[in-house]
Amino acid sequence: MHVIIIGGGTGGMCLAHGLKRAGVSVAVYERYGSRTDGLYGYRVGIDPTGNRALKECLPPGLFDVFVATCARTPRYFNVLTEKMRLTASIPLRDDRDDIDSERSVSRATLRRVLFTGMEDVVHFGKVFTHYERHDDGTVTAHFDDGTSATGDVLVSAEGTRSAVRRQYLPHAQIKDTGITAIATKTPLTPDIRALLPEQALFGLSLIFATRGLIGMLHVMEFDGSADSDDYLNLSIWSADGRFPAGTAQLRGEELVKVALAATGDWHPHLRKLFELSDPAAAFPVRIATSVPVEPWQSTTITLLGDAVHTMTPGQGVGANTALRDAALLCRELTAAASGRKDLLRAVADYEAEMIPYGFARVADSLDNNGTSGDDPLYKPFTGRIALFAARSYFSLTSKVPALRRKFLADLYDYRGA
Repeated sequence: MHVIIIGGGTGGMCLAHGLKRAGVSVAVYERYGSRTDGLYGYRVGIDPTGNRALKECLPPGLFDVFVATCARTPRYFNVLTEKMRLTASIPLRDDRDDIDSERSVSRATLRRVLFTGMEDVVHFGKVFTHYERHDDGTVTAHFDDGTSATGDVLVSAEGTRSAVRRQYLPHAQIKDTGITAIATKTPLTPDIRALLPEQALFGLSLIFATRGLIGMLHVMEFDGSADSDDYLNLSIWSADGRFPAGTAQLRGEELVKVALAATGDWHPHLRKLFELSDPAAAFPVRIATSVPVEPWQSTTITLLGDAVHTMTPGQGVGANTALRDAALLCRELTAAASGRKDLLRAVADYEAEMIPYGFARVADSLDNNGTSGDDPLYKPFTGRIALFAARSYFSLTSKVPALRRKFLADLYDYRGA
């Protein structure tokens, strides 16, 4: 059996590693020209679900490299105001367990790790255009350079803009949530460290600000690992109308200026993080989400990750759900390759499990932290009430031990611990 994977993202490469490790023939076709192209170096949170999938699929030595290149795990979950007042600070679990821990990794670093040892599998510079299905069940993928590849299974791991999905499931829709985000990256110099209180420096901080604006601050410190360039990310998001028209097309210094204009009443230390950020690393995001679709008739074409269940960053589980998909699909395809299961049954069993949990995560992510433009936080009157309620909830949770224990138990249970 030969498996063709379109897209060399997190889920696609995890699947490729798992299949190669199991002795299943696999090839990945990646649109970018190299393993260092196409990604900003922002944080990806890998939870126990993601750790488990990587541990299962990667060669043991490479999983150790992944662990070694992760940043220091946040010690606190914080809630701040835009004036840097601490509404809540909840201590998190440590990261000493390889699986039941929360890890922070640079997206660019994770990409480099996942491409390690896969030179015989990955084909760069291949932009997928369409596929053809044949009477014998095989599938041919065509690329814009005139080349093609034929296999027994075609897996779309291309992300939200999947061309395979558009052809295979043309009724599957991606919906704009009405939210625009601006992400920035700032080198973690001694002067920058001095601007942050200890909880923010060693934690993951959610900023509930006035006037319908939410922020996220996290520090990426690598403790002397191969990645020596420590940095922090500060992102803000709100309903589209909160930013000037055309914000999604801006880049560089112009985008940083928009962030500064939106945060004019924020604490000077937070604004300094924007001012000293790397303009080349700033980028806007229009937040999108998948519209759930009914199960379809399984064939030798299937999808994983954002190609099938794009979700907002509200729960921080998009990459982890893609990794879960990859490990599950790897098990099913390996069973088919070894003759223990019919190929169509293997794909059907994967989809029967993936579709419910995938779209459940889509719904959860949409209903969290103001990731829909219709959220009361963004309304002129109800926004003040919603802001007060959110701050009060986290303040009470932080102060009452029983509520704090329940919050952490629910958080870790949801994220696969």
